[in-house]
Amino acid sequence: MGFPGTWMTQSESVVYRVVPKCACSTIGQIMYYSDHGAFFDGDIHDAKGGMHKWALEDSQPMITSNVKAHQSYAFTCVRNPYTRILSSFFDKICGIQRNGKRYRGNLVPLLIQKYGIDVGGPDGKQDFDQIKSFRRFLLFARDTIRWRRPMDPDIHWSAMSGHVSTFIVNGGTYDKIVWTEKFNDGMEDVMKAIETPHAVNIADIPRFNESEGHGPKRAHPVEDYFDDLSMHLVREIYKRDFDLFKYDFDNPGNKMPIAEIDLDEVHKKLGD
Repeated sequence: MGFPGTWMTQSESVVYRVVPKCACSTIGQIMYYSDHGAFFDGDIHDAKGGMHKWALEDSQPMITSNVKAHQSYAFTCVRNPYTRILSSFFDKICGIQRNGKRYRGNLVPLLIQKYGIDVGGPDGKQDFDQIKSFRRFLLFARDTIRWRRPMDPDIHWSAMSGHVSTFIVNGGTYDKIVWTEKFNDGMEDVMKAIETPHAVNIADIPRFNESEGHGPKRAHPVEDYFDDLSMHLVREIYKRDFDLFKYDFDNPGNKMPIAEIDLDEVHKKLGD
């Protein structure tokens, strides 16, 4: 299986396991800048050079040998499950993507038909009941994760622990797990721990939010989207994420972590 979703700088200064919807565009650009002294011109996900990625066949042997021997500092980044699933909904379901089309072609028509979801019209710009629509999407996300129907779960809303675990199961070890909510602090820890060809001042790095502007703006506070049933569904899907990455399940309005991540616990529980 190898190391899907793993990126590494060409200088092999650092290894990163991508978790979708968790600042991955910004992290990729920081890694690129640390090697080249300039940002990649475009969405870092589209870069076919300047960085090793598991998706590029030529990079796979180098990533494999580095990770298995733990030659470089390795990290990943996680986010509050409540805000992550909301972000996925507005970006991937309601939004028009970079190519000018809906995400995954027939996915949105399927959701409109089978789950009664509204996405704000053809361009996503009309008013619609965001809370009602999101809760129906949550049912769909649960169905994909629990029963793999009407389709397999998408990487943008499958549990973070699943992404994080493949790296461990196949022989990798994390030195750090960064919280998106404490991004600068976490990334400064990463930068202090490694040596890069070009110095990076995290405070000066712009945010590369490639999904921004794809979909409608969130009209309500996070907690308004989650009633008792929605929280039950979220627990069913993301219980392990809350437990391992120390987020507050009981209060959807609190996006901040409530305890320190125990790396030993993460490796033990996700390494089976």
